[in-house]
Amino acid sequence: MDARNCITLQADSVGYPAVLRCCEIDARPPVITVQGNLDLLEGGIIGFFCSIRCPGDAILKVYDLARSLRSKDVTLIGGFQSAMEREFLDLVLRGSAKVIICPARGLGAMRIPANWRKPLSDGRLLLLSFFDGSISRATSGSAILRNAYVAALSHSLLIAHAEKGGKNEKLCMDVLARDKPVFTLASPDNERLMELGAVPVTADSPLPLLQTDYS
Repeated sequence: MDARNCITLQADSVGYPAVLRCCEIDARPPVITVQGNLDLLEGGIIGFFCSIRCPGDAILKVYDLARSLRSKDVTLIGGFQSAMEREFLDLVLRGSAKVIICPARGLGAMRIPANWRKPLSDGRLLLLSFFDGSISRATSGSAILRNAYVAALSHSLLIAHAEKGGKNEKLCMDVLARDKPVFTLASPDNERLMELGAVPVTADSPLPLLQTDYS
């Protein structure tokens, strides 16, 4: 990535997401680095998460949902770090959906994959980092912090699968406690998430996810 194409935004900068100014995740709002279309931060944004270990039924339904959502007028945000998150991202980028990618590291020396370049030039992709250039590698700690900021920027969450007792399950509970909508794939593998309060959706019937009131 050419650092000259990146823009750094302070909390008082034009275009800085208002929600980050008031969220209580760290001692102060993060300085963010972006490349791409900042307009993607406006309107309804769906945060996408999936645990590293994802059972077979949920895997198949992730593929189906990605194929369904990629042709919709929707903006998805996530770290896209786990294997299933990356598979989901690759499928979505083949369509017309908009995507915000948030690495758990700085953008400065990051290589842009070939399949990101056209969506980036077309204005339907935004790269956004909550970390400066000194963070050159994702860690468990930076991933947890990144996920918290992604959840703050999201108007609703889609958790494809969360391991019991894992980080994504805790994220689900934290977000539900703030009365923010959480969705999951309608699968026996996600009974725990549905017990917690996540609303099930399918590739054939994703409307509850798409019609959430973002006012």
